[in-house]
Amino acid sequence: MNHTTPIVDLRSVSKTYDSSAGVEPTPVLKDISLAIQPGESVAITGASGSGKSTLLNIIGTLDQPSGGEVYLEGEALSGKSEKQLAVIRSRRIGFVFQAHHLLPQCTALENVLLPTLAHSDYALRREAPDRARQLLQRVGLAERMNYRPGLLSGGERQRVAIVRAMINRPALLLADEPTGALDQTSADSLADLLCELNHEQGLTLIVVTHNPLLASRMEKQYHLSAGKLVRHTN
Repeated sequence: MNHTTPIVDLRSVSKTYDSSAGVEPTPVLKDISLAIQPGESVAITGASGSGKSTLLNIIGTLDQPSGGEVYLEGEALSGKSEKQLAVIRSRRIGFVFQAHHLLPQCTALENVLLPTLAHSDYALRREAPDRARQLLQRVGLAERMNYRPGLLSGGERQRVAIVRAMINRPALLLADEPTGALDQTSADSLADLLCELNHEQGLTLIVVTHNPLLASRMEKQYHLSAGKLVRHTN
């Protein structure tokens, strides 16, 4: 029996958005419980508007549940201030989105180093440039690290975004439609990279995706429909 503390533990999580006056509130997530162990890779699929991104944002502390509790590495997140949550995001969670959100005026290397600038750990900041170069080399961008985003392909920009998400050594990597804006070849290559990094770095990986091929690469797959999360079994 596995007695490891889950890195993510959702307990009866719900999310309801208030509607306009006179209209019933809209439930998006209903009584979702999910435990994800360190090092696992998980895909969450579902139709547009089903609440996949909302669920990912709750896991990543960018949004708060209306009910239930979220634990990160055994630590309850309810009641924490926004400042405390910001520290948790900075140190323990990496984010990759469909849009890469790279600063156009900065090189790939400079974009990767941005999350380290406000980090309180001096040792991490000191080692960050070498780690950034090593990671960029690992993802095939050794010859591109001094290029600005405008000179990179879509797939290369997403690789920079992944390295930026990993620079502070997070235990948890959250990816929201990371291949959504890429052609099939680039999407396949990025899927390969995410799986390799999951194994090499020991990262826990949670991917929200419409891409069935990307979802199939994850160890566990869940489908979100009508506010409920159901596991797919092969």
